[in-house]
Amino acid sequence: MTSALSRRELRRQQHHELNRNQLLDAAEEVFGAKGFHATTLKEVADLAEFSVGSVYSFFPSKDELFLQIFLRRGAELLPAMEAVVESDDPPLDRLHALVDLEVGFFREHRHFARLYLRSAPSTSLPPMPVYEGFKANFARAMELHARVFREGQARGELRKGDPYVLARMLSGIVATFQLLDPATGSDDAVPGGGMALEELHEIVAGAFES
Repeated sequence: MTSALSRRELRRQQHHELNRNQLLDAAEEVFGAKGFHATTLKEVADLAEFSVGSVYSFFPSKDELFLQIFLRRGAELLPAMEAVVESDDPPLDRLHALVDLEVGFFREHRHFARLYLRSAPSTSLPPMPVYEGFKANFARAMELHARVFREGQARGELRKGDPYVLARMLSGIVATFQLLDPATGSDDAVPGGGMALEELHEIVAGAFES
C-alpha cells in the first residue's frame, strides 16, 4: 500500500513539474516577445493552454512568474559555468570556454535570450523586488569570471586590473555580441549574419591576454 502511494505521489509530482515547466516555457516566450509590462497572464495561459486560474495555482503573481523564469535558467547555466571555471585548463582557455557556453546557452534558449536582452534597458526592468530576486545569479556569474581573471593574473597569463571590473567588461562584450547575434532572434540582431563567433574570440584574446 505504501509503495502504491509513493508511486502515485511521484506521478503527481512529475505531472506538477511538467505543468509548471510548460507554463514557464510559455511565459518565457511571451515575455521575450513583449517585455514584462506589456505581457498579461492571460496571454501566457492561452499559449500554454491553461486557464488563468491554473497559472495562479503555480505562481501567485506575474512578478513571481517572471522571477522564476530567470531562476530556472540560472539553475541550468550557473553549474555549467562553475564546471568550466573549476577545470584545469589555462585561464585564457577557460575564458573562451565561458564565452562559448554563454553564447551557446542563449542560442539554445532563444526566447530566454530575447527576454534577458529585452530586460536590460532601464525602461523595461520589472519591479524592483523581482530584479532583486534574480540579480544574485548575475553577481555569481561575475564572481566566476573574476575568479578566472585572478588565477590568470597570478600566473601572468591575463592582463592586470581589478578582476571584477575585467569580469564586467567581458560580460559587456559578450552581451553586446548576443544582442546583435541573429541566432538569438534579438530585435536588435544585425541582418546578414553580424559578427562570427570566431571574431568574438579574437576580441576576447586581444583584450584580456597578458
